[in-house]
Amino acid sequence: MTRRRLIAVARKEAIQLRRDPRSLALAFILPPLLVLLFGYAISFDVNRIDLAVLDHDHSQQSRSLVEAFRQTGVFVPVVTLVRDEEIAPLLARRGAQAVVVIPPTFSADLRGAAPAPVQLVLDGADAATASVALSYALGVGNAFTATMQGAAPAGSARVRVWYNEDLDSRVTIVPGLVAVVMMIIAAMLTSLTIAREWERGTMEQLAATPVEAVEVVLGKLVPYLGIGLFDVTMTVVLGLTAFHVPFRGSPLLLLAASLLFLIGGLGLGIAISARARSQVMATQIAMLTTYLPGFLLSGFAFDIAGMPVVLRGLSYAVSARYFIVVTRGIFLKGVGLPILWPQFVALTLFAVVGLGFAIRSFRKEIEP
Repeated sequence: MTRRRLIAVARKEAIQLRRDPRSLALAFILPPLLVLLFGYAISFDVNRIDLAVLDHDHSQQSRSLVEAFRQTGVFVPVVTLVRDEEIAPLLARRGAQAVVVIPPTFSADLRGAAPAPVQLVLDGADAATASVALSYALGVGNAFTATMQGAAPAGSARVRVWYNEDLDSRVTIVPGLVAVVMMIIAAMLTSLTIAREWERGTMEQLAATPVEAVEVVLGKLVPYLGIGLFDVTMTVVLGLTAFHVPFRGSPLLLLAASLLFLIGGLGLGIAISARARSQVMATQIAMLTTYLPGFLLSGFAFDIAGMPVVLRGLSYAVSARYFIVVTRGIFLKGVGLPILWPQFVALTLFAVVGLGFAIRSFRKEIEP
């Protein structure tokens, strides 16, 4: 392998890329677009729960309980019911997500220091919102009962949240988006390289040139590696400015992890391109092998620990799983190599395997 031939292949690929508007749009427009779209669209926060009230007591105490729900800033009373029969139709048409039913003995039970049960009916079709609503409602009910009956808790817990003090889901989502988006972009970009040569009829010229397979693969990879690092920088800046995600770690460490991650993803794309002679087929295979595993099995959207054993085993073969740990660790926790070294070992292994797979998949021989 000589540096002169490698640079010549890289220059040729850069010229072809510059003349391909579709690849340029994929390289420079799609990454920030995906980050903005996913960043604003995906949220695990529950900021509003529409509440219906069925008050059989009509007392000052029952009105105070409803006001306690309102003061949480999460429960928003939207309708007042009169009969129990109205609950089912209301939830069926999603007129409310929760219904609080106050019994006629509520105020009397409070005055007598007896248990004052209140029924909460939840729309379980949205399990995530229902779980949050139940948690908030239990807190409201316990605090209200203790206040009205003058009972002081036996002990108190002081809760402090580290790294994401406001429990904003976007602070967790955006660093993970860097990994998922770059996995998709890296494989899709290079999946077009060799397939493009076949479709344009230039594969014969490439096969006739005195270059080795490793020089072709590395030469085609270099321009996209530069683009990938630029895209990582752009998505990080978007995360800091548009979503105000904290960045507490080392930029150089993130750069090193991104380099390893991109090499593995780009190598996978070139291997796909070498096997599939159609750009359309190469793109579809790249999406199937990167987007679905990167989104579902990386820990970005779903907790890996809660997955079945088989899926947990498959997740170890997804490089985005390790890169997400690195991005969240650097962004939110500010941790370094002493903590993240297992992930760096895995990313290095994926880079070597991806690059080796690409070199092995490329053949200069023209097959019929």
